[in-house]
Parts: sequence; C-alpha cells; structure tokens
Amino acid sequence: MEYDYDNIGLDKIYTYNDLPDKQAGRCDNCGNSHFKSKVGDGEFLRECSNCGMKKSI
Repeated sequence: MEYDYDNIGLDKIYTYNDLPDKQAGRCDNCGNSHFKSKVGDGEFLRECSNCGMKKSI
C-alpha cells in the first residue's frame, strides 16, 4: 500500500498501522525528531513538538 505523505493534515490523529513512519523516529510532516507523548485509554499518542502532527502508536 502506498501512503500519501504530501497531504498530511495536522488536525487529524493518524494511526501507526495506517501511516507508518516514513523515516523511523522522525515526524512525517517536518522531519523533526522531538515529540511530546502521552498515554491514556490504552493508547500511546505521539505529537511532534515542532508542527503538532499526532500519531497513535
């Protein structure tokens, strides 16, 4: 399956299964490697500290 990394919306929470990392440990939108993370409701949410892209891991 091919992923459209050029049309990433910052208002959506992506799942890792639907949109795996283009480059491991880096934001798919801006390439930053620093994230804020939180765990809740059995879910690990990772948010890029630069652009705000969110991904459920």
